[in-house]
Amino acid sequence: MMGTQTAPAQLFYDFDLERHVPSDPMLREIDRFLDVDGMREAVRPFYSHLGRPSIDPELIIRMLVIGYVMGIRSERRLCDEVHLNLAYRWFCRLGLEGKVPDHSTFSRYRHGKFRESNLLRQVFEATVERCLREDLVSGEGFAVDASLISADANKARSIAAEDWSPEVAREAGNRAAREYLDTLDDAAFGATSPTQPKFVAKSDPAAQWTRAEESRPYFAYATNYLIDTKSSAIMDVEATRAIRQAEVGASRTMLDRTEKRFGIRPDWLAADTAYGNAENLGWLVEQRSIVPFIPVIDKSERTDGTWSRSDFEWDEANDQYICPEGHALKQYRRNYSDPNRGQDTGGRKKYRALKATCQTCPSKEICCPKAEARYVTREPHEEAREFGRECRKTKAYKVSRDKRKKVEMLFAHLKRILGLTRLRLRGPNGAKDEFLLAATAQNLRKLAKLRPQCANSEAAA
Repeated sequence: MMGTQTAPAQLFYDFDLERHVPSDPMLREIDRFLDVDGMREAVRPFYSHLGRPSIDPELIIRMLVIGYVMGIRSERRLCDEVHLNLAYRWFCRLGLEGKVPDHSTFSRYRHGKFRESNLLRQVFEATVERCLREDLVSGEGFAVDASLISADANKARSIAAEDWSPEVAREAGNRAAREYLDTLDDAAFGATSPTQPKFVAKSDPAAQWTRAEESRPYFAYATNYLIDTKSSAIMDVEATRAIRQAEVGASRTMLDRTEKRFGIRPDWLAADTAYGNAENLGWLVEQRSIVPFIPVIDKSERTDGTWSRSDFEWDEANDQYICPEGHALKQYRRNYSDPNRGQDTGGRKKYRALKATCQTCPSKEICCPKAEARYVTREPHEEAREFGRECRKTKAYKVSRDKRKKVEMLFAHLKRILGLTRLRLRGPNGAKDEFLLAATAQNLRKLAKLRPQCANSEAAA
C-alpha cells in the first residue's frame, strides 16, 4: 500500500535546534576552537554610546568564518545560506527566529570597524594561540612561501604605467586608490621596487601586473605564509604585491612578528631560491641566528671550462683569495695615508692578481684566457652565503625540502577547497582582510581535524 505524507497544521511546535545539528560536522569542531572572548571590548571604542544598538560583532565574525571555512565567496549567498541552514544558525547563535543581517550591511561592517580595530588580526592570532595550546606547533622549523591570488581588477579598464601618478589616483577617489596612496612608502607595496609594472588598474592600483608560470598576465596580490612544519599550522600571514622583493621582506616581517607576539624563533627556516639572496641570508644567519635551508642565488660558477670562484680558497686572516697555483689575489696592495681610503663599504669587493704573475702562470688558459689578469669578486654577506651552501649538503636539508612542500599544499587547499582564486575586496587592506580570514579558516579546519572532540571523549573514557 502506497503511503501519503500529510502536513497537519499545528499551533505550537517542540523544536530543539541542538538536536537537528549533526554530532560530527566540521562546524561543531570549529566552534570549540573559535575564540571570540574579548572581541566586543576590542571594538567598543569604535562604536558610539548613542543611537540604536548595532549588529553584534560576534555574529559578523561567525558569519565570516562560515564563509571562508565552507568556501562561500559571495556575501549575498552567505547571508542566504545562514538564513536557511540550521547548522549555520546554530553556529551563529541565531536560533530559529534570529534575523540575519542584510548583505549590504554585512559588507559595510567589513570595511568599517573591523578594519579600523584590527580585529581580524586578533582573531587569527587567537587561533595560533590555540594551536600552541593543542601542541600543534613545535617551534623547531618553519617554512615560508608566497602564492599569487588574482585581484578584482580588469585589464580592459587599466592604463599604462607612464600615465599613472599620485595625482591620477587622487582624482579616482575610490577607496582602493586612497589605500594605494597610503602604502607608497610601505615596503610590502609601493616602496618595494623602483621598477614600474606595464599597466596599472584604476580600480585597484596596488595590484601588480604580473605573468607567472607562462600564463596570461593578470593583476594579482601575493599571500605569504609562515608555517610550522610539525602540523602545517600557519604562524603568520602577510599580503604584499606580487614581486620577489616584497615577498622576501614579508618573510622577515612575519618572523619578527611571530617572535614578538608568541616568543617563538625557529632553529631553521626552509624556503625556495627566491629567498636565497645575500641580504636575506645575512639577516637570517648574522642577525637572527637561524639556519637557512635555502638554495643560494649564486651566479659565480662558470660554464666555459675555466676556473670559477669556488676553485679559489678564501684566506680570511689576510683578506685575500688564493688561486689553485698558490698566488694571492688581493683587494688592495698599498697602504693609504688617508684612513678613509680602502675602507670596507659593505658592497661587492674585487680581488685582483698581479698582471706579471698571471702572464707567466702555466694555468692561464684555464683561468683567464681572455684577460691580462684574473680577478674574483666577493659578494656582501659572503660568510652567510657560504654557510648556506654548506647547509645544503646536509641530510637535514633534504628533510626540510620535503617539509617545505607543506606550504604549497596549503596554497592548493586555499584555492581548490576554500575557493580563494580571486579576491572580492580591493586595495591593500582588502587583500589583508581576505588572507587573514582564509588563514584563520585553515587553522580552524586543521584544529578540527587533528583534535576532534570524539577522539578526546574516547581518550577520557
